[in-house]
This record gives sequence, structure tokens and C-alpha cells, in this order.
Amino acid sequence: MINLADALAFANRSADEAGGIARDYFRNTLDVEHKDDDSPVTVADRAIEEQLRLRIKGAYPDHGIYGEEHGVENLDRSYVWVIDPIDGTKSFVTGHPLFGGLTALLQDGTPQLGQIDMPMLGERWCGVAGAQTTMNGTPVQTSDCRDLASAYAYTTDPLLFAGHKQPVFDALRNSVRLLRFGGDCYTYALLASGYCDLVLETGLEPYDYLPVVQVIQGAGGVISDWHGQPLGIASSGDVLAAATPELHAEMLAKLNELRETKAA
Repeated sequence: MINLADALAFANRSADEAGGIARDYFRNTLDVEHKDDDSPVTVADRAIEEQLRLRIKGAYPDHGIYGEEHGVENLDRSYVWVIDPIDGTKSFVTGHPLFGGLTALLQDGTPQLGQIDMPMLGERWCGVAGAQTTMNGTPVQTSDCRDLASAYAYTTDPLLFAGHKQPVFDALRNSVRLLRFGGDCYTYALLASGYCDLVLETGLEPYDYLPVVQVIQGAGGVISDWHGQPLGIASSGDVLAAATPELHAEMLAKLNELRETKAA
């Protein structure tokens, strides 16, 4: 059985190193490549992930690794580290400081540790199973918002809802008090600290959402897929996070209503 306090200390040391690499590359001339899905990737993404993998293999050689840039190793192991070296590469390559580094530790597929590190802001959120989420060591708590009509909400990009998911975006926009865009992983950090109340995303990958699960839950929030199911490696990538169970349930009800309307 792993000691989560030790694992968190390791994750913090690794994030310190990763953040230093990110700051060295940020706003410097970089060659930007584009993947098959047209998302950008840089030498910074790859250098950070290589460093993180090196550290994980040195400290926890029996653990698996699921990374964005260098793939999967030993996914069948009981413990698996999930890493996104730069979440928000589009922000990174355009000189916008709201990009982050994401790390999770799964035990038998369930997130036990999560970290959102914002290297240009000097802010880091850490969540560990059984403990309250912290930002730079200070405990944080989600808001007490319990209804959509009062909620401040975020989604990264409304264009991601184009096509058959457009009604979901419309329902969100028409239900909440305030809707803002952008931020990538930072929106979950803001939710954990009580600055916004709801985050709705689509088309995410495991390394995008698994690291934020314990951050949200440890701050008192609720996070799931759009069916209300716990998030795992095999989830669809449609994510709903809310400050309170009541707010989460109300948005889930709207999503269910849309599915029923479409089925009819």
C-alpha cells in the first residue's frame, strides 16, 4: 500500500521541476507541431513529460504511467500515474499564462491523488483521498451554490459542442447566471476554491480529467461524466463538475432531459 503523503511530496517535487522547464520555454520561439486531431504539441510538452516519466520510474518502478505525449506503460499495474505535461498548449504557444501541469495517481483505476499546477501563476492545488484540497498548502472549499440560475459556470470552448452536442451548450448558456470561456484545467481549480460554481466540458482525454477528480472532491464538490457515473480511464470525456450535490443533480437532470428528448 502506497503512502499518499509521500506520493504527494513526490508529486510536488516533480511539479517544481516541470514548472521550471515550462517557464524556460514559455514565450520563447518554439516549433509547433500539430497532431492528427490538429491539437498543438511542442518540445516543451515532450521535455516535461520525459522528465516526469524519469522521476516516476526512479521513485516508483512498479507503477504504470499514462501520459499524453509518450503513451501508456504498464496500465495493468495497481498504481498508475496519469500526467499531462502542459494542459492548455494552445494557451502556451500563444503566450497566455493560463496553462497548467496535471498529475494523478490511480489505485485500481480510482484517482487517489490529483494535482493542478499553474507554473506561471505560482499556484498549485493538491487533492488526496481522505483529506481536504489545498492551494499552496491552504485548505480550499467549493461554493455553496445549489441552483443553476445562480451559478457562475465555465466551459473551455463553445465550438467543441458543435453538431449534435449543441443543445447541451444551449441548455448550459440558458440556465446559468454567468458563463465564461477558456481556462482549461484552471477552471477546475477556480471551482475548488469557490470562485466559480460549475464546469461542463466535452471531448476530454483521461489525462485531462483524472488529475482534477480528487481536487474537486476534496474541496467538497462533485465530478462525474454526463450520466453521473464516476470518471475513469474508459470514460467518454464528457465531464460535469459542480460545487454542490444539488447543483450537480440539477445539471444532470437537464442532460438527461436532452437525451430523452432526442430519443423521442
